[in-house]
Order: sequence, then structure tokens, then C-alpha cells
Amino acid sequence: MRLSPHFTLTEMTKSATAERLGIANEPTQAMIENMRRLATKILEPVRAEFGIPFAPTSGYREPQLNKAIGGAARSQHLTGEAVDFEVPGIANLIVARWIAANLRFDQLILEFWSPGDPGAGWVHCSLKAAGNRGQILTIGRVNGQAISHQGLPHGL
Repeated sequence: MRLSPHFTLTEMTKSATAERLGIANEPTQAMIENMRRLATKILEPVRAEFGIPFAPTSGYREPQLNKAIGGAARSQHLTGEAVDFEVPGIANLIVARWIAANLRFDQLILEFWSPGDPGAGWVHCSLKAAGNRGQILTIGRVNGQAISHQGLPHGL
């Protein structure tokens, strides 16, 4: 099922962990509509801006799968409202900055980016039907501990 011109339901639900553990990662119709919104309002504009095909690395996660990969208990991946992705050849910070400046979103997180490696980590973006917060965070690790702060890093 196509969610938008360039993104499919299969891409938004694919998980090697689910396959390995035999977890059926099957969303409800409401969750599919949430993913359609993400594909149309977040993923398609990113693809149009950078002109590079890419696939989500993580979209919808059913609860058992989310727990198996260590996802947050209240993750928006559980409702199909969040997607993780990278655009090949474009620094994740550049992608995150473009989203922050140009798109409406609930949460934008630059996850595990490293100043020494612009391709490190990934971009997490969520979008709700209404009540979007526009929250921007950067999450990383220091001495093995996850840390987060408001906003995006400066420089590259």
C-alpha cells in the first residue's frame, strides 16, 4: 500500500527485529492514517528538498517490538506518528535544520549525532493530527549515558 508517491506502508512497518523475533508488526487503520500524514507532510517534503531517494529506518512499532528494541514506553512510533530516517550523503544536522525551519512537526530529535561524524545517528520526526508542540531536541551519549538538550547543535 502506497502512503504517498515515494513511501509505502511496507517501508514504514519493516523491522529486522520483528522478523527475527516473529513479531507481527501490523498497524490499525488509524495508525496507517498517521503514517500517511507523516509520509505526506514530513518525508515527501524532505525528499523534494534534497532530491535524494531514501527509506525510513523505523516507523510504526507494535508494543512488543518497541520494547524489544529499547524504545521509549510512550514512543510515538507506537501510534504510527513517528519516523526515523537518514538522507544518504546529507548530514543529519542539515536535514534536521531544514525540517525545523520549514515544516510543522510535533517533535524533531537529532539522535546520536556526532560533530566528528555528520552522518552519525539519525533524524526522528513526529507529527500528530493536531496539537503539535514543535519541540526540538538533540540526544546523544556521554560515558554510556543518554543525554538530551533543547535545540540543535551549532556548526557542523
